[in-house]
Amino acid sequence: QVQLVESGGGLVQAGDSLRLSCAASGLTFSGYNMAWFRQAPGKEREFVAGISWRDERLYGDSVKDRCTISRDNAKGTVYLQMNIMQSADTAVYYCASDLSFRNNRLNPVAFSFWGQGTQVTVSS
Repeated sequence: QVQLVESGGGLVQAGDSLRLSCAASGLTFSGYNMAWFRQAPGKEREFVAGISWRDERLYGDSVKDRCTISRDNAKGTVYLQMNIMQSADTAVYYCASDLSFRNNRLNPVAFSFWGQGTQVTVSS
């Protein structure tokens, strides 16, 4: 049974940095593309960043200059480091997995399994 558990959310001040973690279990983590999405109140879910099983990275336009996605295959964990947080970053952040093993295409639409999400609130 695949499980994705996010952590690291909370209340931060504008300008602060934040690192989110997502611990995966129930899958051979090193062989799957992983991603972070977010959903702000009243808005659609938005792609934030993705990392392939081959360590390629893809970022959404709204965050690409301020965040870094990384993975630790030994720990089965994917991270999202966000810097210079802004009020517009307030959202529930979701970890997601592409369930196609060793998918060579890093594509936001391919992510089909989700964690429960972690709330990030940026106070100005």
